[in-house]
Amino acid sequence: MLRKLAFTGIKSRLRDYLVLFTGLVISSAVFYMFEALATNPQFLKNSTNGMSAASFIFQFGSVLLTIISLVYIFYANSFLLSMRQHDYGIFMMLGAKPTKIGRLILTETLVIGALSSVIGVVVGCLLTASLGSYLMQSILQTNVANFHAVHVPAILVTLVLYLVLFVIAGFINRRKLIKTPVLGLLKGDSQPNRAKLKPVSQFIQVVLGIGLLAVGYYVMKHFIDFQLASIPLALVTIVFGSYLLFNAVFVWLVVLLKKTKWAQRGINNFTLSQLDFRIRNYTKILATVSILFALALGAITVGMGFGKETDLFTQGSSGYTMALEDPSAAVKKQVNKLDTEKKVSYSEKQSKDTVYYVKEEFDRIPLQDVSDNWMKKMSKGKKAKISYQSFDGQKLQKNPGSLYYLQKNGSDKTVKIISQSEFAKIQAPRQQLYLFRVKNIEKSKKSLDKIVKTAYPKNYETIRSTIPGGYAGYLNGLEVFGGFEFMGFFLGIAFLAMLASCLMFKILSGANSDKHRYEMLNKLGVRKNTLRRSISREIMTLYALPGVLGIVHVLFGLQLFKTLLISPYQGIWLPFVIFIVLYLLYYLVTVKLYESIVLPAVEIDK
Repeated sequence: MLRKLAFTGIKSRLRDYLVLFTGLVISSAVFYMFEALATNPQFLKNSTNGMSAASFIFQFGSVLLTIISLVYIFYANSFLLSMRQHDYGIFMMLGAKPTKIGRLILTETLVIGALSSVIGVVVGCLLTASLGSYLMQSILQTNVANFHAVHVPAILVTLVLYLVLFVIAGFINRRKLIKTPVLGLLKGDSQPNRAKLKPVSQFIQVVLGIGLLAVGYYVMKHFIDFQLASIPLALVTIVFGSYLLFNAVFVWLVVLLKKTKWAQRGINNFTLSQLDFRIRNYTKILATVSILFALALGAITVGMGFGKETDLFTQGSSGYTMALEDPSAAVKKQVNKLDTEKKVSYSEKQSKDTVYYVKEEFDRIPLQDVSDNWMKKMSKGKKAKISYQSFDGQKLQKNPGSLYYLQKNGSDKTVKIISQSEFAKIQAPRQQLYLFRVKNIEKSKKSLDKIVKTAYPKNYETIRSTIPGGYAGYLNGLEVFGGFEFMGFFLGIAFLAMLASCLMFKILSGANSDKHRYEMLNKLGVRKNTLRRSISREIMTLYALPGVLGIVHVLFGLQLFKTLLISPYQGIWLPFVIFIVLYLLYYLVTVKLYESIVLPAVEIDK
């Protein structure tokens, strides 16, 4: 009977549970997709770099998602407990033993966890199936045969991990409920947690909060100096700094606004009182949401940044698209069909440990290599067209490094530039180093693949990523940077779903206790439009504050990626716009759900 009553209570609040359920499903679905890709043998077999790059990228994403999911599940379950604690208190007043209620909580938690995990795996399979071919084409630039979206090891890992997390959360909830007095369970939602203005204490918290944030931002900016210690140091200082800042500024702001003339207009004082009623509880969740916001926006921004890096990495890797030794007539014919901007060939002879080139040939047609000037401008966030510097025979004699990197991959032979007469005396077959550069590697990708297949028909798959020049850099960049772009986007979506669910659930969990206040205002003659305006302002405040601080976190956090990205700030407006639009959608959904709970069905005639 007790179990029936409990699940009847869950059914009556099914709409609220769906908010939590959505975040859990998205989290487990993305985790499954990462695991399926990281451990799928067909995917890894066709990877340009073998298992190392693809497996590491998606396993890293899985670990990061697990850490954030752990925090989210604990928060979500604490909200579940607070939402149901009144029902549990009634059950205990009716004679139910605390231990039985504890078992009931554990059962409910496991049921919700199992359902969300199973549905998440199903959604993850659909995501993997629908996006698998796209991933192969965009990242690996190939179609993988026999790629299965349903991967049993990934299913088992996902289900076991999430069930373990829910078991831990269930036991924590059970212990918390048993320790709480019955009266506390019955009146927990209606107990105000009003803030009192303490100027000295508030000022100290503001100074400490700003100081901790400044330390975190400084550490991220000087990542090279602090190395790996910068990440945990920045995380700790920014988390505590965010909490102190919210606890001081938010509390101070609400208390001071209530003393202004603006508070006396309309029902502004009521809106501020709503925030004031549970303000201490909100400061904790807002600090957490600001961190999740920064992680979500940062993941999408950095992911899209890595996507842009593919082209930059390719352009900066070499002055030529491809370097071929003694190409056949068929290969040269295919090269002539390309949209090239540079073609040149140089004579060479090879001994056991040396490769010889003719100085006069480089004097006539200098070798080109990428200039450092454009990369310096890009690193400062400026747009710059790629530029090249020329190396004649004299320069190459002093420093043949640019020519060395165009030798056959794996060759450790010394490069020497000699005169035409000296070259003729060397007893070795005359060969040709054939170099060309296309205007756009992405557009010429299919034609370049055909050229490599023609030049190396037997070992095309293994050699294509080792051919000297920008083509191999493009393939490796697609896998590494494209993998991070794919991972960053879905991590961002998962983090967004979790942070929005946390904030949405926190707001909606107190909606039922707020309902009678809105009914009272309705009876006093307040129009529904005025009530809706009050609700939208209240919820907008709760969404805007962590959003603004989260954006600041991201702007400083991008400093961490200066060692990985040439220009981490270039084009950041696009991911910011995409993310803010999605964030606003969650805000609008929260407003509508809250209105549907608290606004009276019948409006009193004015």
